[in-house]
Amino acid sequence: MSPETVVTKAGTEVVLRSCAGFEELDACVRLQVETWGYDETDVIPRRLFTVAQRIGGQVIGAFEGQRLVGFAMSLPGAKGREGRAPVPYLHSHMLAVTPQYRNTGIGRKLKLYQRNEALSRGITLMEWTFDPLEIKNAFLNIHRLGVVLRSYTQNFYGVSSSRLQGGLPTDRLHAEWWMDSDRVKAILGGFPNAPLEILETIMVPKAVSEWKATGVSRAMAVQAENRDRFLHAFSRGLAVVGFQVDDEGNGTYELARLQPPQPGVL
Repeated sequence: MSPETVVTKAGTEVVLRSCAGFEELDACVRLQVETWGYDETDVIPRRLFTVAQRIGGQVIGAFEGQRLVGFAMSLPGAKGREGRAPVPYLHSHMLAVTPQYRNTGIGRKLKLYQRNEALSRGITLMEWTFDPLEIKNAFLNIHRLGVVLRSYTQNFYGVSSSRLQGGLPTDRLHAEWWMDSDRVKAILGGFPNAPLEILETIMVPKAVSEWKATGVSRAMAVQAENRDRFLHAFSRGLAVVGFQVDDEGNGTYELARLQPPQPGVL
């Protein structure tokens, strides 16, 4: 796919393109360490970035001149119910942006470039995981990109050296991005999506990010309570279809029944 020049909210031009060569892949490795603070037990090495490109995944960089300021990495997969042919999809494993470029829209632009590249190959589903306590990530994924959430895994990655995890279990929500669906097209186009009846809400207090650093027990209590609520809601067939942030910065997941069922659901 051809490189794409985008303009950030700060007015800076950034080029999005596939990473090429060991030096650019090494820059991706350094940026993941800078972002999450991983030690050698958790860091994804350059060789896996190389393999991802070789087997049909993505390593897409955002460049200011020659400097890498963000990247997104995905791996290919296939899944399907028993008796059905497996359907190809991409698992977007990492997205990182340098501190200078955070909150400038680069993260969303990287996701959209991933989407366009995947659709050019006929791949219509992308999935990834994220921490249910991270309000900014939830807002981007659900409100700005249009993912739906129907699955939750407790301690998905086991113990993590990431400073962002704050020592909590690595609980994760599983995002499903049906990239060619009417729902996603409407959200990306800025048009109102057909409203669904919200049957349940789950709140994340803004202070939880601070509690991860200064009051882990409080953050863990929120995590445990919300975990139970997500698991119970998903077991009843509900899905997260919306996310709102109030004037104080608290986040709220909105759950409903997907009707009609999401096109292409496996």
